[in-house]
Order: sequence, then C-alpha cells, then structure tokens
Amino acid sequence: MVQLVVADGPDVVCLQELPVWSLQRLAAWSGLRTASDVTERPLLGSAELGRVITELHHGLLRSAFTGQANGVLVAPGFTIAEHRAVVLNPWSFRRRVSRQLRLTLGQRIRWRQNRRVCQVLRLSRGGKTFVLGNLHASSLDDKRITDAELLRAAAFADGFARPGEPIVLAGDFNVTAGNSRALAELAGSEWELQGATASGIDHILARGLHGGAATRWPVERRTLDGRVLSDHAPVERELA
Repeated sequence: MVQLVVADGPDVVCLQELPVWSLQRLAAWSGLRTASDVTERPLLGSAELGRVITELHHGLLRSAFTGQANGVLVAPGFTIAEHRAVVLNPWSFRRRVSRQLRLTLGQRIRWRQNRRVCQVLRLSRGGKTFVLGNLHASSLDDKRITDAELLRAAAFADGFARPGEPIVLAGDFNVTAGNSRALAELAGSEWELQGATASGIDHILARGLHGGAATRWPVERRTLDGRVLSDHAPVERELA
C-alpha cells in the first residue's frame, strides 16, 4: 500500500491508523523521510507480537493488538525543520467540551476509548517553509465532538505557524462537508483553511497555498492482485 501511494513521486504523504510495528519499515517501503507519532500503544506492549496475533484475522482484530500511529512521508529535497504533536482528546479537554455540549455519560465513555493525535511539522525547501498538520479525529455519532477536535488541531497548527506561513491540515477528519460545522468555520475569513473534499471524511485543507480541488482515487487505482488496498480511498491535492 505504501509502495503504491509513493509510486508517482508525491512530495508529502499523510498516513493514519498505521499499526505501530509498521513504523520501523516506512522508510524502507517508501524510500522517503518519515515522521511518526504513536496514538495508541500496542495492547500487549509488543508491536511485533501484536502483528503476529493480528495476522490471524485482520478484518476482525484490526488494531486491537497492534496499536495505532500517524505517519508523514516526506520526499527528498524537503527538510523536517520541526516536529511536534498535540493530543486531540486529553482528559481536561474532554471534561470542558463535555460540559459545554452536555454529553451523556455514554458519550463521554466512548470519547475516551481512543487517543487521537495531530502531528504538526514545519517543512522546508529552497528557503521556504510551510506547516503541515496530519490528524486522525474521533469517529463518533455526535459530530460536535469531532468538530471540537478538528478546531483544536487547527488552533495548534495556527499557533505553531509563523505570521504569513502557509498551513496544510490533512488527514482522516471523520466528518464530511455535509455534517460538519467546523469545516465551514475553517473555510471562513477567520481561518481561511479551505479545500474540504466534496464527499468523504478525508480532507486536505490549505491556507496560503493555491491549487485545485482534492481528488479521491478510484477503486481500480488502489486494487492490486484482486485486493482493494485500504478501506479509505487515498485523497490527493496539488498545492503550490
């Protein structure tokens, strides 16, 4: 899957829901620089043991034993000048937002089940820099919760960026343009983070850069030997 997504020479690739055992292999698979952050540690403490157990049934076990991580692949010519990360649903944030939204006990419990992280990198090439945020937001029925995480990620990236520095915020937002108030807010004059994908939950927003709309890979492009790679169609966007 990684080899396929880098085959046409992208500058940057944002990945989510990576099994933790895969992080040591990303550079070899892609031939690119990598930056990763673990979102959930392997259940049994060993990433490799989690991989072996998951081999028994990927569809059933998924990330139950392998843990999860976010990763960014960066092409030669770019320098990773800085790398930070912010947890999108820490206890203090959940408590405050839960009160504001008047969440039920069940909603609060479900929200804390999966730790979510946004990676933030400053990438440099030819003396120019931009900030890249790669996030995986919570997947919950109440999209107000997911929107709160999305705004938290945007605020962190915005605060990390220097005045006038371009920003790209990408990843699995777990909201669509049709069910998210945050996406509409981010596209407004205050944030100017625009370019939400017309359909689907994976987005590439940008400020200070120009380019066309994001496009989703058709299923045949991500099919290899009769198998569809990934349960998410990759989304790509050209920006300059």
